[in-house]
Amino acid sequence: MSPEVTAELASHIRDIADFPEPGVVFKDITPLLANGPALRSSVEALAAPFADAGVSKVLGVEARGFILAAPVAATLGVGFVPVRKPGKLPWQVEHQEYELEYGTDRLEIHRDAVAPGERVLIVDDVMATGGTAAATAALVERLGGDVVGLSFLIELAFLNGRQLLPGHEIATVITY
Repeated sequence: MSPEVTAELASHIRDIADFPEPGVVFKDITPLLANGPALRSSVEALAAPFADAGVSKVLGVEARGFILAAPVAATLGVGFVPVRKPGKLPWQVEHQEYELEYGTDRLEIHRDAVAPGERVLIVDDVMATGGTAAATAALVERLGGDVVGLSFLIELAFLNGRQLLPGHEIATVITY
């Protein structure tokens, strides 16, 4: 993606100070989502690095990851799987605890969402400390899937999230 396109997409992201708690600067993607051409460019940029990777499924992490992962799955012509917060999935689940940049949380996935050997792309809006991404990758691997890559709209590189994802291919559209 050209620097001009990246800059154009970044222009649709606003900073919200002290959200969800003091000291955190939240990257609000809702203006980008509201702009059709920016949304389309973002989805294409998230999918493109993995177009020839033989992806079987795209996983999206609750909640903003759903918004981006489902159209990435459609673009790649594969299924979409939601990774949710506790108590949101109606069937048997696997779960993984993880640390956020401002606390801890837990993710869940249906036990039959990923079959052994399936090639999985994980998509989310932001990679910060890497905890959410690492927990999602651990869930995929526990179910026998192969994480072919992780694709993020935004990477907060100063939080060093890549350290929790050694050996994984990571693509980001916008880096701060």
